[in-house]
Amino acid sequence: MIKVTIIVPAHNEEDTIIPLLEAVNNSVKRLPLIESEIIVVNDGSTDRTGILIKNNPDLYDLEINNTINGGKGSAVISALKQATGEFVLFQDADLEYDPLDYQILVKPILEFDADIVIGSRFLAPQWTRVHYFWNKVGNRLITLTFNVLNNTTFTDIYSCYILYRRSLINVQELRYHSWQQQAEILTLAVLKGRVFYDVPISYQGRTYQEGKKIKCRHILSIFWALFLTRLRRS
Repeated sequence: MIKVTIIVPAHNEEDTIIPLLEAVNNSVKRLPLIESEIIVVNDGSTDRTGILIKNNPDLYDLEINNTINGGKGSAVISALKQATGEFVLFQDADLEYDPLDYQILVKPILEFDADIVIGSRFLAPQWTRVHYFWNKVGNRLITLTFNVLNNTTFTDIYSCYILYRRSLINVQELRYHSWQQQAEILTLAVLKGRVFYDVPISYQGRTYQEGKKIKCRHILSIFWALFLTRLRRS
């Protein structure tokens, strides 16, 4: 059995948090040879997200309640400090990503002993909701820069679905607490890992009106984090 810690950061996601956790539970039950640990982080929500989480303890293994909203990166760090799985998988609480794709994500681990698997929205998924053009351009530029710096061929490094071997990252080394953190985690993991895979996933992207949080202006700080993280490990 391979144990996977699924980290679910949530900030003001009262409409989706319970359907999402139910979907996660239904998905992990279908995974052969996989043991799951679900950690949900209520990151300073001001709506009913925290109450809904507390009222449904059967849907997760550990709840972390951050009284102040520190951002997704801070939520991830607090969960990584408690994680016990051999692998870590990130899961947003907004239902943009379908937990049914876990079956695709774990396959390279079970069959090829992969260290990192990224769920790509650009590898001929079954369906993808049309989303913002400039967000896609920004993602492509970030991914291209990452591949140049690290000699890799990933297609979507800012997908939510990143599954990686937990031993590749020392949580104490993580410096970023905002959107840059994903670039940092992937850079550190690639430098220590050996076997990497992309797999296709479907994507039900939200609009800003529906609650989408990342914006094009974040791209500059992500580029900066990519270069700084690579330099400090060169």
